[in-house]
Amino acid sequence: MHDGLVAGVRAVALALPDAYEEAAWVGTRWRIRGRTFAHLLTIEQGRPQSHARAAGTAGPCTILTFRSSGLELETLRRTGPPFFAAPWRGDEVGRLMDGDVDWAEIRELLTDSYCLLAPQRLAASVIRPPGDEAPVG
Repeated sequence: MHDGLVAGVRAVALALPDAYEEAAWVGTRWRIRGRTFAHLLTIEQGRPQSHARAAGTAGPCTILTFRSSGLELETLRRTGPPFFAAPWRGDEVGRLMDGDVDWAEIRELLTDSYCLLAPQRLAASVIRPPGDEAPVG
């Protein structure tokens, strides 16, 4: 997995209250109270198979999965590359992270994912740009 991508996601994720990082069964994940709000992993030679199938690639590539809700969830799941629907969870979306990465977009997506899973007290403490409404989990 590309170190720059891990560092970028880490910087966004660990800026959120009480978020922590841990090694996942594959790749790295960021969690709040035992709930994964971001997972970064590499697909190589069609493995992990479920992720390769969902992303539509045998790799090599790096993907980020996160949670979403409402209209944003539906839009992201239908947009097409670099986004894809993650079929193992109805509120999960994946994004191919190869090529140009819009870190402002990643920050918004991961902040929303965090706010969906975090306790309301922590979600309410997240500072967001004006007009950017936080989803409530």
